[in-house]
Amino acid sequence: MLIGVVGKPSSGKSTFFSAATMVETEIANYPFTTIEPNKGIGFVRIECIDKEFKVQCNPRTGYCKNGIRFVPVEMIDVAGLVPGASTGKGRGNAFLSDLSRADVLIHVVDASGSINEKGEPVALGSYNPCNDIKFLEEEIGLWFFGILQKNWQKISKQPIESKQKKLEALSSALSGLAIKESQLEKALKETGLEEKKFQQWAEEEKKEFAFALRKISKPIVIAANKCDIPVSENKIKEMKEKFPGYLIIPCSGFAEMALKKAAKQGLIEYEAGAKEFKEKGELNEKQKGLLEAVKKTVLEKYGSTGIQEILEKSVFEVLKYIAVFPAGTKKLEDSEGNILPDVFLIPPNSTALDFAFRLHTTMGKGFIRAIDVKTKHMVGKEHKLKHRDAIEIIFKE
Repeated sequence: MLIGVVGKPSSGKSTFFSAATMVETEIANYPFTTIEPNKGIGFVRIECIDKEFKVQCNPRTGYCKNGIRFVPVEMIDVAGLVPGASTGKGRGNAFLSDLSRADVLIHVVDASGSINEKGEPVALGSYNPCNDIKFLEEEIGLWFFGILQKNWQKISKQPIESKQKKLEALSSALSGLAIKESQLEKALKETGLEEKKFQQWAEEEKKEFAFALRKISKPIVIAANKCDIPVSENKIKEMKEKFPGYLIIPCSGFAEMALKKAAKQGLIEYEAGAKEFKEKGELNEKQKGLLEAVKKTVLEKYGSTGIQEILEKSVFEVLKYIAVFPAGTKKLEDSEGNILPDVFLIPPNSTALDFAFRLHTTMGKGFIRAIDVKTKHMVGKEHKLKHRDAIEIIFKE
């Protein structure tokens, strides 16, 4: 599971990433502050299963608080993209290649309209952020198309004897994008190119296929950043009206950073995704003013800073991933005595066998059966897992 954070320069992308991961990054109001990609860990929340077993879990990674498990997800923040990135403008090809392994993309858009298409400051509200949604989707689609074009001569010369051979040829040509055969198959079906030979594909059909494949394999969630700035409210409304099929979530990376830093200093009690905070330390006038502004312009208006909501909707709503706990029917502890130490985020429709391979290749190859630890029922390798399942794998070594 890898979440890519993208956007044009100075959109607040690095602030969003830092707010989600608390990784220190260079933040400045000029293009290409970020050159090398930043990597970090964010967290998504699920209801822990420990209370169902009347125990207290001991997570190996992440943490659990008040019955809520914070599950780690990898994140990568790439340098700002500008129009023409797919042709190499602004080192675009290098920056796009950093996204090749991402499962979902969070596009951070400056909803205040104070940054133009090149990432340069302009008058507040004078730029239309709808342009950014269109340009970035176009650039990433063209990136896919460019990779397909680069390898087209090679795959179009191959004798394709079956549907499987066609999928294998496409998979080989696009191997650097971490695309699954099921995603290729879906894109072929959506574009009506399932039965058509590669030699018969027109230029426009190749482009249509590349764009469809991008939507399927690397869906985009829009983070409407800087929602704390008054002019942003109408801009966000306009974005939602113009792009009704998109998931557009208001957020403030600045507000989340301020709250997390205040909590780290012991000034307030705050948990990521919460709609409020509690003061617990002595605040000076500047700190009081900042936190009061965050409360009024963000928390009371939008219900949260939006950062946590964006991460969770990307994982659970867009990708439809589920969380599954490895466990045992006789004991819930690992060899070191940690209770329910692990939980894995896996794709929808994953089977018991898929989960066995996710845990270890030996478990997958030696799979005998699985046990639903909650019900104590034995299940076979084709059994589809559900969100918050606890599964024991029986295997031969």
